[in-house]
Amino acid sequence: MREITRLHGATLQPDGATSFSLWAPDAHSVAVRLGDGSVHSLHHQDDGWYSARVSCGAGTVYRFLIDGERSVPDPASRYQPQGVDGPSCVVDPDAFVWQCQQWQGRPWHETVIYELHPGAFGGFAGIQARLPELLELGITAIELMPVSQYPGQRNWGYDGVFPFAPQASYGTPDELRQLVDSAHALGLMVFMDVVYNHFGPHGNYLGEYASSFFRQDLPTPWGQAIDFRVLQVSDFFYENAMMWIIDYRIDGLRLDAVHAIRDADFLKTLAQRVRSAVPDGRRVHLMLENERNQASLLSEGYDAQWNDDGHHALHVLLTGEEESYYSDFARDTTIKLARCLQEGFVYQGEPSRNGVPRGEPSGHLPPTAFILFLQNHDQIGNRALGERLITLADHRAVKAALGLVLLCPMIPLLFMGEEWGCEQPFLFFTDHDPELGKAVREGRRNEFADFAAFADEALRQRIPDPNVAATYLSSVPERAQGNPTLQEDWLACYRSLLRLRHAHIVPRLPGTLSDGASILGEKALSACWRLGDGSRLRIDLNLSEHALAVAAPEPGTTVIHDYRANLSRDPCLLPGYSSRAILDPAT
Repeated sequence: MREITRLHGATLQPDGATSFSLWAPDAHSVAVRLGDGSVHSLHHQDDGWYSARVSCGAGTVYRFLIDGERSVPDPASRYQPQGVDGPSCVVDPDAFVWQCQQWQGRPWHETVIYELHPGAFGGFAGIQARLPELLELGITAIELMPVSQYPGQRNWGYDGVFPFAPQASYGTPDELRQLVDSAHALGLMVFMDVVYNHFGPHGNYLGEYASSFFRQDLPTPWGQAIDFRVLQVSDFFYENAMMWIIDYRIDGLRLDAVHAIRDADFLKTLAQRVRSAVPDGRRVHLMLENERNQASLLSEGYDAQWNDDGHHALHVLLTGEEESYYSDFARDTTIKLARCLQEGFVYQGEPSRNGVPRGEPSGHLPPTAFILFLQNHDQIGNRALGERLITLADHRAVKAALGLVLLCPMIPLLFMGEEWGCEQPFLFFTDHDPELGKAVREGRRNEFADFAAFADEALRQRIPDPNVAATYLSSVPERAQGNPTLQEDWLACYRSLLRLRHAHIVPRLPGTLSDGASILGEKALSACWRLGDGSRLRIDLNLSEHALAVAAPEPGTTVIHDYRANLSRDPCLLPGYSSRAILDPAT
């Protein structure tokens, strides 16, 4: 394993001592106070750095003392066993004994992602116990929603304030390593969702001694933007990315909301540094969430982007919803879905609902540069009532759409519980102190004031309070609450489609190119791809209730999937709520 440079935080030395470093350009003095009460001065270095070598080892708890008065945890803490306001803890990343030493990752085209919330899955140990069932389902990668230490015991994960420290309520750093090791032993990849665009609202003390960590001229929805132009700031996040890849052997990172990072050079350099930090032959994958549809980044070291455009078009066709960002897909929806399947993004520079051009041309990118889904944490949890898709759409239409999502050459993503037809909501939840909790509750409810269903203040009171425990508990998927027969029916659907994907699509994916898409009628289309081995994949999709004429499969082709909500088997007829996939072998 290649060494990585660690500048921030506490680094255990070969002789058992610990090197402490803090970037505090606004401080006049910095010391480290250990759990035994001893205080050790840090030496002032160039460019705002303070550092010292102290005779203490792994397990030592400590805090930094700023100007002899302000006691703060380490912003680069590797472990916060007592939460965001408690002391930091020295960790030895090399003490864990890895069992799966030969793991080199998997090729990107084999990826089938299962996104999950670590807390709702029972913490690191709970996830580990359920790995075999995910493997049986056909998953090849689990994606953990952010695990960085956040305030309280429950949170979506996007309020993290210690990017280097796994959330203590999920388990210890070594329990996270054990999860990763166990996943690798089963042939599963582990991806980590990381948040580099902001810190949470409580527990971040950087502004008190490193005000230049933030830009004063660029506000964001979460406060002042992080200033990636400052070397020490960008290095903080480079080190974090490499920590997950090297110290935890994570197989890939999903970067949250990079449209809020107004520094493309930072994103490009991060990809370069990650690529250079891993040994030759090891596969590491980088994914983006990016409303700006910057296709150029997908040629600058990033493997793929979450394809919100594809989701939004499918969601409008399935539900008829047209408010908020769905209004961008309310017209010519089927045409927009066809463009997505043919070229990747729908918006490639055209103005969106706010009149601002969005996106870059993406037709030159392979289909595997896009991650497609019907549900994820955002598209459920950002709804006021957290409804899952199957409570909003006809189940027959959802199953038809699954034939497209799970068999098309884009990389598929599932959200926890989706595979067994979970109808429980997935709500936005937090665990803040009463004052901050009240502000979050009111802010959350006001976000939906422009929605017809919540235009009245009394109606907005129906939106669950994020800060009460019941909101979180209702978001934990529980199969015991559902109908076992229906659950098995959904499971059989997902398992069957993923078996087909692994058998017929995945081996042919490298080198795949679009071969066009055509509109068959309202809510219906046919999309084709020339697969890497020269064979041709055609997927017909009808999300309307009306039957449509369609070209029959050519002689010599194989219908590998044919979902029809009714009993019709006419090969020239595509019934309502249906999808089929046809494979034409290479000639």
